[in-house]
Amino acid sequence: MRTALVTGASSGIGKETARKLLERGWTVYAVARRVDRMADLEKLGAVTLSMDITRDADVRAVVDRVTAEHGGVDVLVNNAGFGLYGAIEDTTVDDARYQFEVNLFGLARLTQLLLPHMRERGRGKIVNVSSIGGKVYTPLGGWYHATKHALEGWSDTLRLEVAPFGLDVIIIEPGVIETEFGDVLTEPMLRRSGSSAYAGLARRVAAASRANYAPGKGTSAARLAEVIVGAVAARRPRTRYVAGRYARPILTLRRWLGDRAFDRLVMRAAGG
Repeated sequence: MRTALVTGASSGIGKETARKLLERGWTVYAVARRVDRMADLEKLGAVTLSMDITRDADVRAVVDRVTAEHGGVDVLVNNAGFGLYGAIEDTTVDDARYQFEVNLFGLARLTQLLLPHMRERGRGKIVNVSSIGGKVYTPLGGWYHATKHALEGWSDTLRLEVAPFGLDVIIIEPGVIETEFGDVLTEPMLRRSGSSAYAGLARRVAAASRANYAPGKGTSAARLAEVIVGAVAARRPRTRYVAGRYARPILTLRRWLGDRAFDRLVMRAAGG
């Protein structure tokens, strides 16, 4: 039976991806910090495990469990992540480091530990959920964009290294998706920059984020999960899948306008 490990499975894209894989008969290990929020997946047959992606002991424990029970996984979906927003000047380096630990280094460690089994089998897929923010940028999202731009380069390099062993590395670049992302970024951003020299910009970015992530405005997490499951099922998957509201138009605008004109457009959209 095919086995998948999905991180960040307590909500949004991760939960929907785990659900769709279960519907297709996969053995699914669904992992997240909040196990209680995966009770519905457990009822559907998933193995739900607690894991903080920034804690090496947690990561090793999950890999040891999967290895003991199935030898490893056929598919790894690296979905866990969050968006840290706030002016670069206002954001502590410790907070920035934590953003990298969650969005890049924890993901990388989990991948390293699962790769030997995939190489030995000569098959497997690693799906890294990046963002349209790995290609473009928005004000007050500097540290978040840095992690996603880094993830894209890391994934492309990994693809070259593991291709000779029959492995695929797939990047998913969502646009605006109906998840908790907007809520998670807005309040911390206002705490960092809502009273600083960047206060006006922070208020405008917060208003734009609330509008963009309002119910019914984005693409459903279930639709994005369908894209991921389709990539997993493909015999020869593409290296990148761009999906979700605004994703392709934003990429097209940047390519067409160039960086300076795109900068002006982004600032106007933020009310600057």
